[in-house]
Amino acid sequence: MTWLVVGLGNPGAQYADTRHNVGFMTLDELARRAGVRWKNGRGMHAQVADTRIGARGIGLPGGEALVLAKPVTFMNESGQAVSALARFHHLGPEQIVVVHDELDLAPGQLRMKKGGGDNGHNGLRSIRAHLGGGEFHRVRIGIGRPGGHRAGADYVLGHIPPAMREDLALDIARAADAVVMLCTEGLGAAQNRFNA
Repeated sequence: MTWLVVGLGNPGAQYADTRHNVGFMTLDELARRAGVRWKNGRGMHAQVADTRIGARGIGLPGGEALVLAKPVTFMNESGQAVSALARFHHLGPEQIVVVHDELDLAPGQLRMKKGGGDNGHNGLRSIRAHLGGGEFHRVRIGIGRPGGHRAGADYVLGHIPPAMREDLALDIARAADAVVMLCTEGLGAAQNRFNA
């Protein structure tokens, strides 16, 4: 079986350390662990890296094919890359994992699920529209909601304060662990470990 794991974010250096890019950060961690480099997926609207994943972990011989992807479109057009990659690899939604930021979870919280709505997330909305539904897996990384009267868009596109970066690195590592467990042991096992 082939898995497609997509991290959501916005391309460009100005967005690199924003809350909205925790999906990209998680995919960079997975690529680092696998020892693979990003390349431009021709006609796929994404940077991609191919590796394998199995009981012994990621980037080792054997196991199942794993396609890592970071869309090069902006967040609200993420579905272009996901649908193009799914068509190219002949994948159904049950073989797709989307890693993204979640306003409704506090920083440090991680939740995994399959299916559901977009909850106002433009990247998820685009993917649902391009796939014709939302029955893909999600790894949701909590970023919390802004305090006071700060707009949600300003908050998610705001840079992560230096005081929070160490904790965020732990969240990213946990999210990468969650993806590995989901693809090797299934959603139920991963939820039991990471949704607690």
